[in-house]
Amino acid sequence: MQRNSMENEVRMLKKILLLNAVPASKDAGLLALRLIAATTFLLKYGLERYIGFPDHVHFPVLPPGSMDILWIALLVDIVCTVLMILGLATRWAALISLLYIGYSWSIMHHFEFWGEQAVHSEVVIIYMSVMVALILAGPGKYSIEGKLLNT
Repeated sequence: MQRNSMENEVRMLKKILLLNAVPASKDAGLLALRLIAATTFLLKYGLERYIGFPDHVHFPVLPPGSMDILWIALLVDIVCTVLMILGLATRWAALISLLYIGYSWSIMHHFEFWGEQAVHSEVVIIYMSVMVALILAGPGKYSIEGKLLNT
């Protein structure tokens, strides 16, 4: 009787330690990754550019007053993030976002991680990591793509 009780306790402890009470799902993880990362990116950067492109942003490669960067930023920060949230053309949207974020990080912060130019480099690396994960894994079955392709 005591041995059976001990085995149950060990089994319960394993279940807790391995977090087996919550079923693991790659597709649910991809959904959470897409929704959290793309929504925060859209709210922070997309709406900021839509409401008014900040005057303090200056890309040294472009001539002053160039609107090209605004349109590219709006494409990435609004269109691509909405596509990622919906799970439609996710891998392309993530690739475009990755390239743009990397370009911006190189121009604005010179790839600095420490120092004065490294204002939010850790956030840049996290967003770039999410984009790489979405490029490699795709959107998962909880997406428009997943429904269209019956995955």
